[in-house]
Amino acid sequence: MRFGIFLVSGRFPGQDDGDVLRRSVRAAELAEEAGFDDVWFAEHHFMPYGVCPSAITLAAHVLGRTSRIGVGTAVSVLSTTHPVALAEQWSMLDAVSGGRLRLGVGRGGPWQDLEVFGTGLDRYETGFEESLDVLLRATTGRVSAAGRHFGFREVPVVPSPERRPDVVVAVGGPQSDAVRVAARRGLPMLLGLHADDAEKAATVEAYGSAAGHVSTVLCQVGDADVVRAALPGWLKDGLGAHVTVDGRPGPARDPGEYTERLCAIHPVGDAEHCVRTLETSLRRTGVSHVLMLVEASGTPEGTYANIARIGTEVLPALRASSPAAPGSG
Repeated sequence: MRFGIFLVSGRFPGQDDGDVLRRSVRAAELAEEAGFDDVWFAEHHFMPYGVCPSAITLAAHVLGRTSRIGVGTAVSVLSTTHPVALAEQWSMLDAVSGGRLRLGVGRGGPWQDLEVFGTGLDRYETGFEESLDVLLRATTGRVSAAGRHFGFREVPVVPSPERRPDVVVAVGGPQSDAVRVAARRGLPMLLGLHADDAEKAATVEAYGSAAGHVSTVLCQVGDADVVRAALPGWLKDGLGAHVTVDGRPGPARDPGEYTERLCAIHPVGDAEHCVRTLETSLRRTGVSHVLMLVEASGTPEGTYANIARIGTEVLPALRASSPAAPGSG
């Protein structure tokens, strides 16, 4: 069993980007102190939903500010980055951090990022599988490509990777093509916040094995009204800022209704409720690695307090009920 935190670096109304990023760094440091196993960073461009444009860059900074906790990207978007460049960054950071960096990768969305960074809609629609394979080949130490999206002679990857990377693939529901992509390569899945236990269990079943997958949840210990007060404003601004590259409709969720759904399907409430909800989810889905979104209060103080309360009131109970978990003995 592993328990981590998931930081979107969301800019709530009235906040400054720099303050948000500093909040994320401090949250990661406190997560290490609180006994979490890892911390993962999201990546977004041109929107307040998340103000970290490079998950691996923020991960690098946090690796230097911590000593024990694992650090991951959730996710590095392969539709807008070169997979060999990402492999080089991973190899360098893996070496200097003692193997604490884990790569989460995903396809991303049909957003204006594709236009700005010049990768184009075709790369998003048809290039994810090829990008993933180029990344995986690069992490063996040498890489070449002769595909639709990448073509170059063999080159050595420097610094030479010291091990194979731990890669997790972001997927949608059980019908998502990313499930097939991950399963064919034996890579674990990253299951999203939008999915309830039943959908996550169905996605795991479609994959064919429960081993190694990572599940994201919203976790807020305390009064759920704190979440109901803060989350809709962030969601309204964030969802509204998604601009598609080709004019297709963007996300259409109602912020209030989506907040209520998240509170209903995730551990939001007193500590006992959070423990019970997480134990039930672990049992139903078979997933043994959980990442908790801890920023739903919308304030630095609320985020830090939530991390502390999870560390003292939730994690010990979860570890006690899972004897094989790290730190349980």
